[in-house]
Amino acid sequence: MLQLRNGSHRQPPVGAAHLTVEYDPRPSAVREARAEVRRQLAGWGLAAEEELLDTAELLVSELATNALLHSASRFRVTLTAGQGVVRCEVQDSGRRTPQVLQAGASESGRGMFLVDALATRWGCHQDGRRKTVWFEL
Repeated sequence: MLQLRNGSHRQPPVGAAHLTVEYDPRPSAVREARAEVRRQLAGWGLAAEEELLDTAELLVSELATNALLHSASRFRVTLTAGQGVVRCEVQDSGRRTPQVLQAGASESGRGMFLVDALATRWGCHQDGRRKTVWFEL
């Protein structure tokens, strides 16, 4: 069972739980990534799990926005689900490690605060010239 903080959820079907999409560095790419994550999770049988879909959509939006703002390069979103975990990775050519900032009155800088607050786990790793930031729900 997929576990969120507030209950249990169905697990997606075996073999249907992987998606990778690459996006050009343009503002509409963030909206497209959000929509694709929601569409894919619904396609894996999680459409009734509105809290899971909303959280995944919000967090991928934050990571995609960071990739767009800080690397200005193509970025890749990879979504997997299985063994009770939904994992999303956003890979870009940025070299800066994301930092969790305190949520304040500023209109920016809260993305990693949200990831840290809402994800079960998250992390970042460098692989040569690419950086991957990931979260799990």
